[in-house]
Amino acid sequence: MAYASVIGSSTVIRGNVRGDSSLQILGRVEGDVGVTGDLGLGPDAAVVGTVSGARITIAGSVEGDVTATDAVIITETGKVIGDLTAPRIGMSEGALVRGSVKTDGVPRPAPRAESRAAGSSAAERPAPRAVSGGGSNGSSAVALSASQAARSAAKKAPPPPVIQAPRAGARARKRMLKR
Repeated sequence: MAYASVIGSSTVIRGNVRGDSSLQILGRVEGDVGVTGDLGLGPDAAVVGTVSGARITIAGSVEGDVTATDAVIITETGKVIGDLTAPRIGMSEGALVRGSVKTDGVPRPAPRAESRAAGSSAAERPAPRAVSGGGSNGSSAVALSASQAARSAAKKAPPPPVIQAPRAGARARKRMLKR
């Protein structure tokens, strides 16, 4: 994603940052950060204060509360000391969070299957509609019923998990690495 504004890696800001577009932070901000668009923190970025935005991706560190209207994503190098609040929250293995995690609000609707990349699977594509050919063999009615059955089965499937469970033995490997 291309960010509208970037705070460079050698930049230190002491004060609040507000904006009506997206922002990428690569340096340090000592104050609150609030944008209406997306917010990205690079691996060496640090924010001491509250952070708010639409979709927040954290690869650096935040000492303060994080609130998003769409989603918060914390990468394996991300560190948050404060509360997380968003409709969707995702954390990679190795991410650190000290605080409460609350999924409140209603997320924006997911993109439709037609607008996704060409590499989407057949399960994500809408089923073709049957066209009545005027024949008396009833094959169009059978095709329509199969299409309806496929759609109703897709609606009943549970959504994928937002936060992946750690792999088997991940804690033991982590303890071995610390020694």
